[in-house]
Amino acid sequence: MGGRVVKMLVTRPEPDAQATLARLDALGIAATAAPLMVRQTLDASLPPPDGFTAMVLTSANAVRSLLDRGVLDHYRHLPVFAVGDRTAREASEAGFERVSSAAGAFQDLVNAMTIARVPGPIFYPTGRHQSADLAKALAPLGVMVVTAKIYDMVAADALPEAILDELGDSIGAVLAYSRRSAEIFAHLAASLSPTKRRSLAMLCLSEAVAEPLLEARFSRISLADRPDEDAMMTLALAFAREQTGP
Repeated sequence: MGGRVVKMLVTRPEPDAQATLARLDALGIAATAAPLMVRQTLDASLPPPDGFTAMVLTSANAVRSLLDRGVLDHYRHLPVFAVGDRTAREASEAGFERVSSAAGAFQDLVNAMTIARVPGPIFYPTGRHQSADLAKALAPLGVMVVTAKIYDMVAADALPEAILDELGDSIGAVLAYSRRSAEIFAHLAASLSPTKRRSLAMLCLSEAVAEPLLEARFSRISLADRPDEDAMMTLALAFAREQTGP
């Protein structure tokens, strides 16, 4: 292949960053990771499991945090509505037997629950920083949601100096999976020159993820066809092929 090899930066928290690096490597794409957040399990009070009709998961981190707390057994009898396939898979692997995936973003999850006519009350273990309000979204349906913020995604203080130096040069693209990670990246990469900012490709899971980057003057933005890992890999492969040629 012609052209130079361009490295990509994965910004996801662990362990997801390593999973994405492995998939990129399988596609022949050079990449490195600089997780922008670290999960911290919180000691928030949890509701008793009795009386709930279902549990909603908008992140695999909720499953991991319930596991950290040693309380998964209390809730495994509940049917699970997951936002996407990865979160659904994590729930199934943790022992939940009735798991359905909305295979999309937050609004797809709300639509799926509306169609299913879940009566509630619903248990919603989630992170301290929520990009959307499930209780508000389901309020018009008269469905009660009990939210428990059981983990926090703590932002990194800085990008590694070596990574910062390579952005817009040997690192030609950044994979951004969440709006908050995009916001953190924009803040930590604020010292990038306008030229590097324009040259750096931002490969984003969705429009919502891309918005903070547009506001921060990153103009070379591409969106995945669907909000999932497979679509992000397709996007990364298309970008890699553009750089190296046929």
